[in-house]
Amino acid sequence: MKLVRFGPRGAEKPGLIDDQGQVRDLSGHVPDIAGEWLDPARLQTLRSIAVEALPVVSGPQRMGVPVAGTRQFLAIGLNYRDHAEEAGMAVPPEPILFTKAVSCLQGPDDDVRRPRGAEKMDWEVELGIVIGKRAAYVEKDEAMAHVAGLVVCDDLSERSFQMERMGTWDKGKGCDTFGPVGPWLVTLDEVGDPQDLGMWLDVNGQRMQTGNTRTMIFDCATIVSYLSQFMVLLPGDIIATGTPPGVGMGKVPPVYLKEGDVVELGIDKLGTQRHVVRGWDAV
Repeated sequence: MKLVRFGPRGAEKPGLIDDQGQVRDLSGHVPDIAGEWLDPARLQTLRSIAVEALPVVSGPQRMGVPVAGTRQFLAIGLNYRDHAEEAGMAVPPEPILFTKAVSCLQGPDDDVRRPRGAEKMDWEVELGIVIGKRAAYVEKDEAMAHVAGLVVCDDLSERSFQMERMGTWDKGKGCDTFGPVGPWLVTLDEVGDPQDLGMWLDVNGQRMQTGNTRTMIFDCATIVSYLSQFMVLLPGDIIATGTPPGVGMGKVPPVYLKEGDVVELGIDKLGTQRHVVRGWDAV
């Protein structure tokens, strides 16, 4: 299934995408794509609904973050071998964890805003994991049973805040609008092998990133298991799993986002995003 949340910001409704690409309204069956409805067992009940009987949502729709109630937005750094080479850094012996503020979450096609004082705003197409069932001390072979599905993420980053200011990476990762997610939450049965998904990102129509999840250092199951050793993962939590080569910081010379730039990105089977970079005070 491809699950969505559509409508104005703060008033999104749950829906799904049918075989013709139409949005169908699920609000008569579930209150939201959140909480207990993300449990793989509960998702199975949604598959029994006659899709053709659901109301078709007419006209263009804004897509919101396809999951509600996220309490933790976690991310893994340097998780692609070719990206580590690009950055001139050693392959890490275990996953590098940082966090993105939940307040940075936004829809896949919403404008993104350049923070005040930003000098080096960068892009990162990433595969996102959405937790569906509470996970604590989960073994690798059980990890994916705790996953509701997968999403596209753009791990937007302000490198000057991340690399040149005191403290951890987090302050360059959680700025407002720096977490576009969606357009869909795709359940694992429809994705197939999460370790063989092509991914790409363009800026102003120019291809910047091309990669495949097969070059991940730590695969999805390993990441879920690993993180569950340090914290309880909860339904709706999102984990961004790293980016392939082609980030602006790695270009020679570096290339960074400016106001008016258009960023487009996508991952096989998971859909695409498009956002325009605006100034901080843009309405």
